[in-house]
Amino acid sequence: MKAFPFRPRVVKQIGDRSGGWETTLTTSVDSFDVDNLRNYDAVMFYTTGELPLTEVQKQGLSSWLKAGHGFIGVHSATDTFYTWPEYHKIVGGYFACHPLAPGSQCRSGGPQRQDRAVPGSSFKISDEIYQIDDFLDSNQVLLQLVSMSVDRTKPCTHTRYYGWPLAWTRSYGKGRVFYTALGHETAVWKSEQFQQLLQNGIEWTMHDFSSK
Repeated sequence: MKAFPFRPRVVKQIGDRSGGWETTLTTSVDSFDVDNLRNYDAVMFYTTGELPLTEVQKQGLSSWLKAGHGFIGVHSATDTFYTWPEYHKIVGGYFACHPLAPGSQCRSGGPQRQDRAVPGSSFKISDEIYQIDDFLDSNQVLLQLVSMSVDRTKPCTHTRYYGWPLAWTRSYGKGRVFYTALGHETAVWKSEQFQQLLQNGIEWTMHDFSSK
């Protein structure tokens, strides 16, 4: 896990405030032992690079998710596990670079708007904006950049048929996956809009939206 202690504290505060879940914060890969995963409904990655999970832990995590549990990826979670092909099927895309304008117009969209995972329909945000590659067609886009706000003259900015997605959901076996590329800047984590997006995404992965 990246060394940004403020971020996981926000996740815990959201859970405590909503009364919807209890949060365990960890930087230890021992938490991904199969016996320990059985104690949880979902896991969140705010990670980067090749995490030191064993092959047994990777298989255990994959099986646990497919059985109906939740995965939440935030920001650099798409900059993780490039050498584990199954992870691509879990998260749904990979970070390519972040040359896009830090102050950008976003809009919600995609067939899962009925899940209310995105508060509002359009807003501006200043964050480290990702270019996503290897985007899976089975993803359901919840939030994307307005194309007119993208500076295509910047290096590594490429037009893709799927646009510039910033949040999506997907299925993985019987499990649910929510990812958002937002979440680099502290100011973003402090914003009510981002916190609501994160809360809704977490609750959706845990199948809790039906009770809202």
